Amino acid sequence: MMNLKSATKLANGVEMPWFGLGVFKVQEGQEVIDSVKTAIKAGYRSIDTASVYGNEEGVGQAIRESGVAREELFITTKVWNTEQGYDSTLAAFDQSLSKLGLDYADLYLVHWPIRAKYKDTWRALEKLYADGKVRAIGVSNFQIDHLEDLLADATVKPMVNQVELHPLLNQQELREYCKAQGIQIEAWAPLAQGHLLDNEVLADIAARHNKTLPQVILRWDLQNGIVTIPKSIKEERIIANADIFDFELSEEEISRINGLNRDQRFGSHPDRFNNE
Repeated sequence: MMNLKSATKLANGVEMPWFGLGVFKVQEGQEVIDSVKTAIKAGYRSIDTASVYGNEEGVGQAIRESGVAREELFITTKVWNTEQGYDSTLAAFDQSLSKLGLDYADLYLVHWPIRAKYKDTWRALEKLYADGKVRAIGVSNFQIDHLEDLLADATVKPMVNQVELHPLLNQQELREYCKAQGIQIEAWAPLAQGHLLDNEVLADIAARHNKTLPQVILRWDLQNGIVTIPKSIKEERIIANADIFDFELSEEEISRINGLNRDQRFGSHPDRFNNE
């Protein structure tokens, strides 16, 4: 974990950067184009979008205008809940790829565990993977029971599980389960949507290292083996978020941050969100 190009090796050998840019709620058009181009110029190589974000076309345009070779980038998108099911997922993927203007995706995720559909959806992801249209496949917002249910029938094991994860919701049990299964954990909302910006423990640790509070959280992610994708549309914040490779948290500091866990969500609970 030396720089923005540092990567974890997924179960199938594909390398995924530890750090990337999330574009949830970033507006289609110039806002997302500028955000992604700024991130790539700053050294980011991983961009995370989704069909429901409505900004895949802008992400694709930014990639084309970035001047960075496609094979150097790691692009993630996701199938939305209303698109789930075998045939509809295959169609949704083709639409996402078309909007992105890409020949392939690096990672395709099932966005939420819709119980009546996610097994058929997963079969579609397995086909896309077998056909070489995506380099890796995974899930998002899956809890242990969802993963166990999926694994009972899956031919290919999910390579990534992207979930809400931050010091107030550190997902320790899920992280240990995924590690045992060879599934890379990834954090969305790693900064708890701003709810930690006045935390005294984090502020104290940040002052020790002459770093910002968000930088401490993102460094905590990396040292815990968590892929992280903070979102920002401000150039200075995009650059600052990535300035986390020149310091290291001590075991005592990591333990203090671990102690902040309250199992507190700011996003939806997977069992209650748009489920069928």
